[in-house]
Order: sequence, then structure tokens, then C-alpha cells
Amino acid sequence: MAKQKPAKHNKSAKAGTPEDGMALPERLLAWYDCHRRRLPWRAEPGQRPDPYRVWLSEVMLQQTTVPTVAGHYDRFLARFPSVERLADASLDEVLHAWQGLGYYARARNLHRAAQAVVADHHGIVPEDPEALHALPGVGEYTIAAIRAIAFDRPANVVDGNVERVMARLFALETPLPRAKAQLKRLAATLVPDQRPGDYAQALMDLGATICTPRSPGCLGCPWAKPCLARKAGIAAELPRRAPVKLKPRRHGVVFWLERDDGAVLLRRRPESGLLGGMIDVPSTPWELDAPDARSALRHAPVATAWRVLPGEVSHGFTHFDLELRVMAGRVEMARAPSGLWSKPSGFHRHAFPTLTRKIVRHVLGTARGGTKRGRQATLRAHSG
Repeated sequence: MAKQKPAKHNKSAKAGTPEDGMALPERLLAWYDCHRRRLPWRAEPGQRPDPYRVWLSEVMLQQTTVPTVAGHYDRFLARFPSVERLADASLDEVLHAWQGLGYYARARNLHRAAQAVVADHHGIVPEDPEALHALPGVGEYTIAAIRAIAFDRPANVVDGNVERVMARLFALETPLPRAKAQLKRLAATLVPDQRPGDYAQALMDLGATICTPRSPGCLGCPWAKPCLARKAGIAAELPRRAPVKLKPRRHGVVFWLERDDGAVLLRRRPESGLLGGMIDVPSTPWELDAPDARSALRHAPVATAWRVLPGEVSHGFTHFDLELRVMAGRVEMARAPSGLWSKPSGFHRHAFPTLTRKIVRHVLGTARGGTKRGRQATLRAHSG
């Protein structure tokens, strides 16, 4: 991969050029050799990285913090120690092992990509960027990370930590997300030909441990001297961000239906879309306006006596917040609709997203200690 040409600085964006630019990678690598973090997925000095482990860690770390991933990575790897084992597993197994990491589309794409690696690349994670790009869920950032960390190829690996470091190093005051393209160009000017994998990880460590979002530790930073934001006294203010838009709030009603034997009706969501392929509880569509009882019961899985449980279940997605009310009902075995039924004692066998686990806790908690008024709030309707 050819070394990228230096980016032209946009004067209107107020980006500066740090002094002694050629020495920056060397300074950072010297710091990294002394202060590198020990992470479950990171190869020790002198060891050759395993491309599968690098790929797995990068997928897990997307939109998820290092402490959260550290608690799941070893367990997931023990269950699926190779691309072949991951490809051979069922989607349910993969989703179940992914529980707690959220953003389940990553797990679905990882599973599909593992199958493609086995089918098209003999189980070997490819180095070629075009071959990587053809894998489901592997985008520009993941390609750069795999090439740099797993194969030690010069690649411009830019995540949120790197954006923050570059914004401060070059004193770029253009707010995010508008500044993303320019920050990426600035980062590309520093990618070295020597030890590019260590350099990429060093940048991530610098942003995670020194150049932190609040109260950056400039005294311990290897780039403190050339950092333009530190010189200007604005390091803690960068990167600037555009005002955050308020997320819309959606509403819905969940139907908790129990059979005589204590089993609860569940459903599998469609493979595509939000929480695709996951197991949840039947509900109305999630709309901006809260449904009234009559309109909600049109979506009930069966005609029975439904009672409204007290309280609500709240959950935040990336682009909207969700508020759910719960209606509970019972049905005789002979009248039970077909579908996926499971007793609460067997819920652990299903791949429940966080939202479903919240619903389960809410219902079971209400059953143990709900209010008398809530238990007596009963609605009867004939749906269908």
C-alpha cells in the first residue's frame, strides 16, 4: 500500500501544522513501548497478531466501550475460537453469545462474514482491502484496522479517539461531524511506513488514556510540545461538536401472554431491521403517539382478558427513545396461538436483547410486588 500524500490544510477550518511533524510517529511509538495497554485481544510484543482475533475485537469495539468488550471477548472467543467454529454455529448461538454487547446487526454480519471467509478464503481472513470490503459488515474503518493491526500495513485507522487527538494536535475548531473528513486527512499525513500496526494502537491508547474527552493529561503526553491546542489553551474544548438534536420518543404496548402451563408467548423478529433475528415479546408497532387501549388491542396475539400492568419500560436506541406499556393476559392450552412458547425458567436459552430483558424484569417484578390497582386494571377485547 503506497504511503498517502500529505493533505492540504483548509485555512478556513483554522487547522494548524504542528512543528517537527516528521518526529511525531517516532515519539508516539516510544511512548507506546513503555505505556501500551494490555488488552485481551492485543498481541504481546514480539507476537504475531491473529487476524481473526483482531477482526473480532474491532467489531465488538464498534459503539461499545473497552471495559464492556473486555468482559465479553474471552467468553465469545472460548465459544468460537476460530473462523470455522463461528461459521459452523447457528445464528441463535451467535446472538446468544453476543448478549450484553448490543447493536446485534454486528453479530449477524460477523456470522455471515465468517461463513464467507470459510467459503471463499479457506478460513483465512483476507488481507486484500477489496476482499475485506466484500465481507458483510466490514467497512472502511474495519478494513484499515485489520490491515494495520493484523498485517502491519500502513493504513489510516481513525476512530473517535483518533479524531479527538487530531483535532487537538492541529487545533482544528471545525465542529464534528462536519470535521470528520478533514480530521481523517490530517491523520493520514502521519501514518508511518514502519510499525504501522503499533502506531494505530498507540493512537488509540493515547486517546483513551491521555488525550481523554475531559481533563486531558497533557503533562504525560508525548505530543504535548507540538500540540497546537495545548499551546492555545483550548485542548479541553476540542473537538467542538454541533448541537445535539433531541431524539424522538416512540411508544408501544407489549403483550405478555401466558398459557396454563406458565409458558410465555415469544416471537422472533425479522432478520433485517432493528434487533433483527432476536427473540422478543409480541407488541404493537412503535409509533410517535402512544396507542390507546382499543387501537393497541388490534395487535394482540389472541382475544382474552388483558390487564394493564403498572409502570412503563423505557429503553434508548441510537436514533430514538422508546416507552412501552405492558398488557398481561392468560390463555388456555387449547386456545393458545401457535408460536414460540417458553417458560421463564428457560428464558436463558434464548438470545434476548437488552430491551426484552427489561420487559421480563418489569413483568416478573410487577407479579411479585405490583400494586393492587394495577393488577385490577383489566381490559377485555376481541382482536383479529
